[in-house]
Amino acid sequence: MLQLKSPYKIIPPPIESGSTYYFKTDSGMHYEVRFGRKQNNILNTSIVFGVINDEFEGEEYSITNKHEVYKVMATIVQIVKRYMRIHPKINYYEFTGEPTEKEMGKEGRIRLKLYNRYLKQVFDDSWLIEKDKNKTIVKRKR
Repeated sequence: MLQLKSPYKIIPPPIESGSTYYFKTDSGMHYEVRFGRKQNNILNTSIVFGVINDEFEGEEYSITNKHEVYKVMATIVQIVKRYMRIHPKINYYEFTGEPTEKEMGKEGRIRLKLYNRYLKQVFDDSWLIEKDKNKTIVKRKR
């Protein structure tokens, strides 16, 4: 099991049940973590996170190379756990390594592999983890 570092200070949404969280790293990188409900089922959620600094021009899949990945992931784990506590009825989460399957390159595969390493920190045995090309889907077992 991975040993998590201490997370960065989390800035929650103004309304507790909101869907966007923020945090800032020691090097000044600003991150956004968004939970988006699927249109066809509001109990299904997509999780998107990434750097929002202007220098990355809104490209949430940017690689920063600031050597903060473990603390960033520890923070994202805490944010997802918090969201799950506030929204206990959500039964499906989706993580994406690249915006589209067609764009999935080496960096996207590495990113998705990293995300997958942390899933056991968030989801227990009552969840089923499925990998599908450019994304990982986590569903509550019935």
